[in-house]
Amino acid sequence: MDKEIALEVTTQKRRKTTLIVLIVISGLGLAVWILRGFIKSSINRSQITTSSVVVGNIENTINATGEVLPEFEEIITSPINASIKNALMDAGNKVNVGQSIITLDKTATQTEYDKLNFQLESKRNEISKLKLDLNKSFYDIQSNNDIKQLHISNLADAVENAKRLYKAGGGTRENIEQAELNLKVAQLEKKQLENEIKNKQQTMQIEIKEAEIAAAIQQSDLNALQRKLQLANIVATRKGVITYVNKNIGANIHEGETLARIADLGSFKVQGSISDNSVDQLHAGIPVIIRFNDNQLRGQVTNVSPSIQNSIISFDIQLDDRSSKLLRPNMKVDVFLVTATHSKVMQVANGPAFKGSSVQDIFVINGAKAERRTVHIGLTNFDFVEIKDGVKPGDVVITSDMSEYKNSKEITINN
Repeated sequence: MDKEIALEVTTQKRRKTTLIVLIVISGLGLAVWILRGFIKSSINRSQITTSSVVVGNIENTINATGEVLPEFEEIITSPINASIKNALMDAGNKVNVGQSIITLDKTATQTEYDKLNFQLESKRNEISKLKLDLNKSFYDIQSNNDIKQLHISNLADAVENAKRLYKAGGGTRENIEQAELNLKVAQLEKKQLENEIKNKQQTMQIEIKEAEIAAAIQQSDLNALQRKLQLANIVATRKGVITYVNKNIGANIHEGETLARIADLGSFKVQGSISDNSVDQLHAGIPVIIRFNDNQLRGQVTNVSPSIQNSIISFDIQLDDRSSKLLRPNMKVDVFLVTATHSKVMQVANGPAFKGSSVQDIFVINGAKAERRTVHIGLTNFDFVEIKDGVKPGDVVITSDMSEYKNSKEITINN
């Protein structure tokens, strides 16, 4: 009869089997790691790039993009609504002050000018008529006032005659009272007429003043339109090079629309752009390095745009050499903003070996071998990397990607 195996014995066997499996797997992994390190323990010198450790100054930079623009560019806009009659210049042509660039059809604006001029003449005639009416009205009212004065004098004499007649016994008290009443009525009528003269004068003077103000406004509009007509002769107001001309002959253009641009190509600036992630490091006065076609210029940020568009911030750069002959309008350049500078530090040329970590392993060549060393990284830029420790001036560092040898402590370099 079979005997039942104890539960403790079964559990112990399972644990032992699991442990053996784990040991085998670990051994295989270690063997693979050792074998990989052994296989990758040599490299040909032609497969690597190196750089010697030197002592110098290094600048930490952040990357941006830029476009070269003329430092001074005049934008010529249309002063009127018109159509393009002829384009006399092309982009790239040099111009002097007074040279014609574009001819505009000014017919519509000239018609409007003539209409305003006619309306102004009508307004002036209206003012002259108001002044004549004022003079005539004043004369008529003044004549009536003089007649009233004569009538009052006669009535005053009638009052005196009635009083004398009453004293002589030939008149009545009622006659005196009637004469006095007639005199008072005439005096009130004269006072009313004088007040009417004053009001009439004030009213007509206000009307004349309003008409004169309206005429002055029309005159101002006419003068402005005349200046626009004069400006519609599109000519260069400065010496330079034309960078843009609207050559759409016959096209209708609106007031304020760009017709041409004239740039002074003797002086340039750079307009830079950078992600808003770097907004905290961007400010006016920060040094800048400009690179293009293996050339390098320096400058500084002069203005930072307060607005952010599509997560991009724009800024202006003033170049130390603004008149460099290497610069061209609309040239695309690489921009490096200098955020920090260290003096007299160890540095090597930047390369794929440096991954951006502050602590990392590098390989230093020692004869026919390359030894792995752990170093601390300081400032970095497009060209150089600061190494704080682990090397000394004169050491040769492999700058190419060595990630395949990360498990090797030493590599043989084959010639």
